[in-house]
Amino acid sequence: MKIIENKITGVLLVLLMATVVACGGNTEKDSSSENTSTMQADTASAPTAKLNMNTAGEDAFKTIPNVGDNMVHEFEEYRPYVSINQFRKEIGKYVDSSQVAAYEQYIFVPIHRNDSDVSTLMQIPGLEKAEADKLAAGRPYKSNQAFFDALNSYISEEELATAKSYMKSE
Repeated sequence: MKIIENKITGVLLVLLMATVVACGGNTEKDSSSENTSTMQADTASAPTAKLNMNTAGEDAFKTIPNVGDNMVHEFEEYRPYVSINQFRKEIGKYVDSSQVAAYEQYIFVPIHRNDSDVSTLMQIPGLEKAEADKLAAGRPYKSNQAFFDALNSYISEEELATAKSYMKSE
């Protein structure tokens, strides 16, 4: 019986180590209160300019808390990202949803005025789901400017400036 217990313990330790390596070395404990305080610390220091997931480089990605070499590799492996849901799905293979949400405080997936899903549109600061639904229903937009004109009725000028920086170039 002891031999079986030792083998199970050994297998569990190997799996734990593999998970830590796959997550870029993040050894954060998984208690709700600790994750909440870590999330608050990570999001409190989130930059005003987020990183474009399709163009940011290794050094830029390493400025994100809890991102190591392995996670940088995972970020780059799934390029080009076409939606934030794709990012969530692919990166969610390596870390839990709370860590994916923490990463989202530092990154964005480029938005295409006629192709992006509602979740991707909702990366725009200040945009509510109902408003994103209305923008999607108003497609097609002939130009980015036509999209911005429609978007302007829902968000502030500052948020609009951020939205313009998130747009996929034509």
